[in-house]
Parts: sequence; structure tokens; C-alpha cells
Amino acid sequence: MLCPPIVFRVTDATRADRTDIPGSVLAELADAFGIEEVRERRYLADGLMNVNWKVDTPVGPFALKRVTDVSLDRLSRNLGVLAALAGDGIPVSAPVTTSAGSLVAEVGGGVWCLFPWAAGAHVRGIDLSLSQAASLGVQLGRLHVSLGRACGRGLLPVVPDAVTAEVTSPEQAVEKSHRLTAAVADKGTGSAFDVAAVAALDQRRELIAEHADRCPRQATPEGAHGWTHGDVQYRNLLWEGEKLAAVLDWDRVGVRPYAEEVVRTAQVQFGVDGVFDLARVSAFVGGYRSVMPLEDTALADGVRRLWWKRMTDFWQLEFHYDRGDFSCDELFTADEALLHWWSDRLDQVEDVFVAG
Repeated sequence: MLCPPIVFRVTDATRADRTDIPGSVLAELADAFGIEEVRERRYLADGLMNVNWKVDTPVGPFALKRVTDVSLDRLSRNLGVLAALAGDGIPVSAPVTTSAGSLVAEVGGGVWCLFPWAAGAHVRGIDLSLSQAASLGVQLGRLHVSLGRACGRGLLPVVPDAVTAEVTSPEQAVEKSHRLTAAVADKGTGSAFDVAAVAALDQRRELIAEHADRCPRQATPEGAHGWTHGDVQYRNLLWEGEKLAAVLDWDRVGVRPYAEEVVRTAQVQFGVDGVFDLARVSAFVGGYRSVMPLEDTALADGVRRLWWKRMTDFWQLEFHYDRGDFSCDELFTADEALLHWWSDRLDQVEDVFVAG
């Protein structure tokens, strides 16, 4: 795994709770999944939400995952689709079933799933070649087609006739920003992050006021919708050379506008270090549209909606000050820089997506 480690600024006790598995739990998991015994385990620090290990066993290496933020029913449903996707040639690993025939095991108060180990490296979006960026777009298009087939086979619920997307009003966003400013004063320690957060919140209120007239007005997004992955980003992708070797982390499979997933994927992949790599955005979108037709109006609408969502969302600060979870602090700093760059070039960014 070549992904740079995420820095978790947490207490030693919390770190131990996250990274350690009691021996009794590990033995029960080995028995449940029929892998004989775990000879060695290694905690993988690449994930943000769930917790992952590489485990070596007499029958080979596996990826063991403890799922912490998805319901058991939804997790089981999503994992049940992977064999069909693999049959369509999508680079995924179907999960190992338990001795009871389940795709998940409830052990030690946790929910666990196990996958054959997938070789490859996590590669940041801007480190992909243009041909890889285009290939990723093709693979995302093929993935959407395959999820549609899985739905047709009854592996996923029927897609509703319409979907809606909540749009946060400028007034709601400003109110949220003031609440968080108060939370910094109440719970902050005067750290450099606290100082940066207050300054960013002040600047965000100015930005919202400047661009309030660009807020999306319709609750119904443009373009087609269907089943999507929900979190296509470099931590969930493995590459071997020029080839995409595996798509990981299927917790967030859901019905969304296709343009929403295309635009979000491009943003998290190619919106790095405070700017969009527009050449790679264009290559990626072009690759997708070579497989899945996506109207210009849908793409433009998707770009505008994601930009406004980033404008009015403060989830990393909510993690920090409401939950005491500091693991996503770096994402706030990077996303804030990109938001300002993007806001200064809103029309240009939309034009590049549409041209792709």
C-alpha cells in the first residue's frame, strides 16, 4: 500500500482501541470465516471511517474490515452485489462467506467482513497519467452499467422514478457557520487549527454572501440517476501499473444522479493542493462519457451542486468540534483552499466538465 498515512491526532487509548483486535476476537473471526488461524496481522492506516487490517493465514492473505458507520442490513445488501460485478469484469473482490453462509460476522461487538487480499497501490489522482484518468472514467461508466444490471437481476431495489437533492440555503449555511465559530470558542484550545478554523469560517460567510445568487434553485437534479458506488476516490482504488486492479469499500452504494458521482469523483481525485487539475478532469469525464451518455446540462448542474454543497458544508469541523474526532482536519484545510480557487473560476470549471 503506497498511500501516505493519515495522521490521527488522538489519545493513545483511542488509537489502541482502533488498531488492536483482542486475541479472542481474532480467533473467533478466523473460525467464523474458515481461515484456520491468523499468523500475522497488520493495521492499515489508509482508511478514514472504517478500520482495516491485512491478515496472513495458512490459506492466504486477506483484508479484514471492521465496519463502523453503515447499518448491517445495508452492508449485507451491498456486499451481495460484488460477485455479480466481478462476473461483469469489474475489478472487485467478492467477500468471503462465513461458515453460516453470511457475508458479515458479528463478533466482539463489531461487524466484520473479509476479502481476498488485492495487490496494488493507492495512487493520488494527480499522479495518474492522462490515459489512466481516462481509463478511470471508463471504469466508472462500466461500474454504473453493471450496477444497473445487478438491479435488473433483483440484487438491488428498483430505482425510483425521481430523486431529490437537499440544497442548503445561504441563511442555513451562515447559521451553521456561526454555531461552529461558537463551538471553537467553547471547545477549542487556542491551537493553530482553532485559529485557522475561525478565520476560515469568517471567510466562508463572506464567500456565501458573494455567491448566494448562484445557489441551485431546483430540488431535482438534471440528468439520469441510478445505483452508484458512493465513494470513488484514491484510498478506495488500487492500481497495478497503468491498470486499475481493484475498487474497494462498498459501504455507500446508493441511488444518486450519475452526474453527482462523476463530478464528486473528479473533485476528490483531481482537486488536490487547492486547485483542479483540469486536464485530468477532462480526460476522466471523456472516458466516462464514452461508456455512459451524460448530457451537458446534467454535468453542468452536477458541478454547480457539488460546488454549492462544498460552500455550505462544514463536516470536518463538525467532526472536530462536535465529535472530538480530529482525523479529517487535513481534509478541511485542503478543501477550503480548493473551494476558494473553484469559486474564482466557477464558469471555467463547469466548461471543462461539459467539454469532457
